[in-house]
Amino acid sequence: METRHQVYLTDSSNLREIRADHVDLVVTSPPYPMIEMWDELFSKIDLRIEKALRDRNDTSAFNLMHEFLNKVWSELSRVVKPGGFVCINVGDATRKIDENFKLYSNHAKIIECFRELGFDVLPPIIWRKQSNKPTKFMGSGMLPAGAYVTLEHEYVLIFRKGAKRFFSEEEKHMRRQSAIFWEERNEWFSDIWFDLKGASQSLTLKANRERSAAYPLELALRLINMYSIMDDIILDPFLGTGTTSIAAALLRRNSIGYEVDKSFEATILSRFENLISDSKLVCENRLSSHLQFVESRMKNGQGMKYISKFYGCPVVSSQETDIQLFSISSINHASENSFVTFHRPFQYNSGQF
Repeated sequence: METRHQVYLTDSSNLREIRADHVDLVVTSPPYPMIEMWDELFSKIDLRIEKALRDRNDTSAFNLMHEFLNKVWSELSRVVKPGGFVCINVGDATRKIDENFKLYSNHAKIIECFRELGFDVLPPIIWRKQSNKPTKFMGSGMLPAGAYVTLEHEYVLIFRKGAKRFFSEEEKHMRRQSAIFWEERNEWFSDIWFDLKGASQSLTLKANRERSAAYPLELALRLINMYSIMDDIILDPFLGTGTTSIAAALLRRNSIGYEVDKSFEATILSRFENLISDSKLVCENRLSSHLQFVESRMKNGQGMKYISKFYGCPVVSSQETDIQLFSISSINHASENSFVTFHRPFQYNSGQF
């Protein structure tokens, strides 16, 4: 059982390496328009953006930045399979232009584009990223009518290309193995996530550390579990430090990633080195969390009438009985920026059941 992972160090506005209707799921986080850390990148992409920022023409700069992102979204409409999903983690921006403090609604612009591309717009997830910085408040402090609400959340926008996905007989079997636990479903398919924290940045290069806005691995793991099955193809057109590809490998999915900033190459490749131990940990954490849920539910006198075929523990529904996790047994560096991961069924003996 193997999955393949390819990284392209190039611009993602033309995904020429990917054929039409090839990708099952997109999980990505683009550079956020009007967030200052991304000004330089956008200015290199389009000199009109550099001029608009220099001239303090924020409306033009904002629209031009989204004009570039729209090219990528248009490519996604070509490469995503019918019934496939696109999940985009994005935050709105705030910025002071001259003496005016403004909001730039990135999530609204992206929703507008995907609706025009013909995608179904599904309910988003709000990811709460609370800030405890004493300087987080903007404006007049304690005095009324001059302060601004702080942004402490980001969005996970969710789109589907057309009608619900059709599963072949082989895929139906894989779908049952890829099922999520009842308690995971209840937590993950909520519209607000309070429990995720921003990704810790342990990057070697200072420039990378300043420019990376990586989301936590758990966010990618959840979305991939929610919207794909094992052996699916996961795409990230803004790969950054490689979080989406790492999550895909850990969950026995294939992946394709694009990253225009070549300085991230070493970071992306180095993250594949610890996949074997990380893979075991992901499986262990998921199963141990389920066993804690089982113990709590039974203490409350709530029965569970189904049993997991592979792990022998109680589950709430019949749809969970075929769940099987796979860990990575070995990794091959197949070619330049390309990896093959080999997977085997994960063995777990809790001793409780």
